[in-house]
Amino acid sequence: MPSPVETAIRGVVTKGVVALSGFNRERKKAKGPNPFLEGVHTPVTQEVTDTALKVTGEIPAALNGLYVRNGPNPLTKVHAPTHHWFIGDAMLHGIRLQDGKALWYRNRWVRSNGVSDALGEPRAPGPRHPRTDIANTNIVGHAGKLWAVVEAGGFPVEVADDLSTVAHSNFDGTLGESYSAHPHMDPETGEMHAICYEAQHPDTIWHTVVDTSGHVRRNEPIAVKNGPMIHDCQITPNYVIVMDLPVTFSMAALISGESFPFRWNPKHQARIGLLPREGRGDEIIWCSVDPCYIFHPANAYETEDGKVVMDACVYETMFDTGGHGPDSPTAKFESLIIDPKMQTVTREVIDRAPQEFPRYDERLTGKPYRYAYVVALPEGQEAAFINETKLFKHDLGAGTREVHEFGPGRMPGEFVFVPAHETAAEDEGWLIGYVSNTTTDSSDFVILDAANFTGPPVAEIHIPYRIPPGFHGNFVPQA
Repeated sequence: MPSPVETAIRGVVTKGVVALSGFNRERKKAKGPNPFLEGVHTPVTQEVTDTALKVTGEIPAALNGLYVRNGPNPLTKVHAPTHHWFIGDAMLHGIRLQDGKALWYRNRWVRSNGVSDALGEPRAPGPRHPRTDIANTNIVGHAGKLWAVVEAGGFPVEVADDLSTVAHSNFDGTLGESYSAHPHMDPETGEMHAICYEAQHPDTIWHTVVDTSGHVRRNEPIAVKNGPMIHDCQITPNYVIVMDLPVTFSMAALISGESFPFRWNPKHQARIGLLPREGRGDEIIWCSVDPCYIFHPANAYETEDGKVVMDACVYETMFDTGGHGPDSPTAKFESLIIDPKMQTVTREVIDRAPQEFPRYDERLTGKPYRYAYVVALPEGQEAAFINETKLFKHDLGAGTREVHEFGPGRMPGEFVFVPAHETAAEDEGWLIGYVSNTTTDSSDFVILDAANFTGPPVAEIHIPYRIPPGFHGNFVPQA
């Protein structure tokens, strides 16, 4: 951990670097259009509420609750030549379902200071991170509240059931640093586990546990090098899985004016760590892995012989060319077998087709499971990252893959599994998510029967507005 003197020096240096970065950013000229500011990614300019939604099919009466998805949607001014997809004001898109009806669709910006100022509103209450207050990546339900979250940036933001911003929060003063875009709920304890990092602290990451009351009860530091970008993690009964991979903070990229200063670093040792869940940071077991990058794992579990298996979408490189978003053309679905005794990781390909945003039945987090639901990515390099694609269902027990086709001009985002009832079997339930229609400039909220995956949707809720591609969403059951 840095001493107070080191922290003070970093603070002074950071201010100078930020000023230089801003100066260089304004001097950068566009080499072409920014694909994350046009086409399907064109930012939405209005907040709407629609209570007269048309429905095809029949919404399951048991599907009562709120689905919300988070993602960047710039309202405040951006510098197009350096704008990155991961940077931008947060917008939530929500659907409220009750008793077989779609009560409403609405979209709302999460009120950062910049958004509130641009809309001419009073600023939302609550503490702010000193660098940024944007939370644009995920939204999770915990401790009876909804939280918009992001990594290495703004504190979590509490959101009301109508998607309005309640307050920015550092969990009542218990969160000292940035949080994570991907906390994982332990289905046994109800606690949220996350791996958190700060660009200003390149030598430390944290295992942060938020208890069932919504307070941080553990914030264990782990020593690292080079400031790795650790987007996600996973948990098993005995371990937290830490992915320390070769995308690291780049001072050169920051100074040059880039808004997203992380780059592929071939000199950084690729490794995956198994941290005992209540252990000290120096007790982590680091296991070597071939250089690669992982945004999102599916599930992970422990085997009888002491190994840990984690399935994930794996890239050979990431952010190697800079650009405005993910720049690797491939993301295979792989199984990583982590051996803490040998301190090795073996990679086995499940499916070579490009794919991302894996989800599964999260009641099984940390346990053996059978099904994963993953969004297909376009074959080859795609400047806008997504295009007309489909949804995959992997039967990991049978080693098979099913495909759900959405049709021409339709772009699915992440789909979330919702069990049909509390005691439902795995795969007994629904897959829900947004699908953008580029031919009509509209969107649909699609409900699939997970067990009848290739069949027609159970229901489609037609939304007469374009929902740009975003990141992550979740379903929060409500009476």
